[in-house]
Amino acid sequence: MDLFAQPTPREMFLGMCLFALYLFFIFTVAVYTFRKGRIVLGILGIFFPILWLIGAVLPAKENSRYDIEQKMRYEQQIQQYTR
Repeated sequence: MDLFAQPTPREMFLGMCLFALYLFFIFTVAVYTFRKGRIVLGILGIFFPILWLIGAVLPAKENSRYDIEQKMRYEQQIQQYTR
């Protein structure tokens, strides 16, 4: 068994796909986790990406960026429907 053997094309393709999936998570789920105010889960998610998914599913913390934007959106909808 040679540890430094050249990877097969299938292994290269799988590695590129997994790396692309990881980048996708960084730019979507990780950002969503940070916007919800889950800073610790966002940082730990770099090493354990499942924590990003948990942080994205949990409710937003009070006065986080996501919470403030959601409250403003609800107020706009209420004003729009009460005209």
